[in-house]
Amino acid sequence: MNTPSLPNPNSPTPAGGSQTYRMPFAIMTILFFMWGFMTVWNDILIPRFKEAFTLTYFEAMLIQFSWGVAYTVGALVYYLISMFYGDPINRIGYKNGVIIGLLIAATGSALFYPAAILVSYPFFLVGLFVVGLGFAMLQIAANPYVTILGPESTASSRLNLSQAFNSFGTTIGPIIGGWLIFTVFNRPGTNGADSVKIPYLCFAGVFLLLAVFFKFAHLPNFANKEHISRGAGPLKYPHVVLGMLAIFMYVGGEVSVGSMIINYLGLPNLGGLKHEAASKFLAFYWGGLMIGRFMGAFALSDVRKQVRHGLVVLVPVLAFAAIWLLSGRENALHYGPMLAVLVVAFFLGEASAHRMLVLFSLIIMGLLLTGMAASGETAKWAVLGVGLFCSVMWSNIFALVLEGLGPLKSQASSLLIMAVLGFALVPPLQGFFADKMGVQFSFIVPMGAFAYIAFYGLYGYRVGRHKIAIPDAQSS
Repeated sequence: MNTPSLPNPNSPTPAGGSQTYRMPFAIMTILFFMWGFMTVWNDILIPRFKEAFTLTYFEAMLIQFSWGVAYTVGALVYYLISMFYGDPINRIGYKNGVIIGLLIAATGSALFYPAAILVSYPFFLVGLFVVGLGFAMLQIAANPYVTILGPESTASSRLNLSQAFNSFGTTIGPIIGGWLIFTVFNRPGTNGADSVKIPYLCFAGVFLLLAVFFKFAHLPNFANKEHISRGAGPLKYPHVVLGMLAIFMYVGGEVSVGSMIINYLGLPNLGGLKHEAASKFLAFYWGGLMIGRFMGAFALSDVRKQVRHGLVVLVPVLAFAAIWLLSGRENALHYGPMLAVLVVAFFLGEASAHRMLVLFSLIIMGLLLTGMAASGETAKWAVLGVGLFCSVMWSNIFALVLEGLGPLKSQASSLLIMAVLGFALVPPLQGFFADKMGVQFSFIVPMGAFAYIAFYGLYGYRVGRHKIAIPDAQSS
């Protein structure tokens, strides 16, 4: 079967030439921060609802299932509409796509209030499902939007930088969320689920305010009504299909590890930490993604090599100093070796998105194996260190898939967001293994996921590309 030629990436795609939209890109970082801050609260809801509703690990992981299925359903609906009627974002523009996503997320967050009053776990899952639908629309619009806010050659760098602010949200989210849910709103004599009522009502208000802000902000909309493509589109290209599976595995693996950390740190041979204390260590896991994404933004940028290397080293040095000052000498000394390995991995990857995927996946597999086989501080920090090496994977996979797709980018983005089904399926699978064989052994599940990502970075990203003739930009 012949692989069809890709559309001209420069015709008629939104951002042309080498123009960079710095102010719109800065505004988009607000959105990335916000959904990162909220997404990580699922890791807090899991132990909170497990206790409040007396759930098994498998049942508690249905929180991630509801969230991930919503992403898949939302993206599937989007893709089917684009197949039969043309790409919706090309019609309404990226800016309006973001606004629609914010309004849907606000609706889902508001549903937590009646769910808490009715003390209904299924109702909470419905609320999470609706929020997930909104976030699916946000992801479909925002990720390709960031790639076209400047030259395609630095798209991966911009995605890593925006994802770094997303990770800043996931870093402080567990600290603030754990404090609010386990302490501030945890009233004696009430069901534990009641403590999430007010925080999620506040989320609804914030999303509404952001929708109003984006409506009146001066952002380029990038509608493209002259190029409304129909049909299977990006599914014709093998590297896109394999990239969908890579996103499935990455999201599933990353979320599985993060979702299990609080319960993992509660094991007797890991220190037996209580939920509130363990939730604070989530900041190391999700903060690792922030550190790595800032480094990735610099490592994959087009600045001079010496400057690039200097910035890549500066980020972990500042992170180490911050941990020493804010979290203590002992935690800094345990986390420091991970930061050193990360620097070496970035230099070995040397501005190559696919090579980084291979290196980082192999390191993650080694860390998870250590978390399974060891105990005490060694096992604890090995698993917490996984976040550092998850950092660039989403952005790099996204950039490798979208490269050269031109006006098919938003449709391809919907396919990649559909693959967030891994968010729904992999964590319950790990929960099943945890129920049957113990929490530590359950990390065999994300190990398998990262093994596939290593394959994609080694070979999968280029499958079929040698058959693709991308028209020269000047010929359009």
